[in-house]
Amino acid sequence: MATPVPVLRLPKGPDPNSRGFDPNSPRFIALCRTSISSSAASDTDSEQLQKEQDARSVLREGFLRCLLSMTNKKVQFQMYENVKVEATFGASDIDVLNFQVSDLHTPIGVQKEALIRCQDVISFTFDV
Repeated sequence: MATPVPVLRLPKGPDPNSRGFDPNSPRFIALCRTSISSSAASDTDSEQLQKEQDARSVLREGFLRCLLSMTNKKVQFQMYENVKVEATFGASDIDVLNFQVSDLHTPIGVQKEALIRCQDVISFTFDV
């Protein structure tokens, strides 16, 4: 049985290559709030922050492994407006903004090659 996989979106990093996050940036504060204030710097807060960063790291690694495992497999995408499409997953760009797919079956026809914007995807499923 296929299990829906929600898409996790992380904010862009502070530099142009999206490497690393500035916890004081307005974008980070708006999109990726931590349970601890980044302005306070006590030992307890740093321990809690480290735990939270470890949890985020595990989630990110799991998501990337999921993307890797669905390469060249039939994937069903649940999109907005209750649209369901099926395609063979190819790859994702480095920022996970687009999915490259082949043989995209849509309600109006089949597209040989396509890019699916991740913002349009609610969830996706595939058989392991």
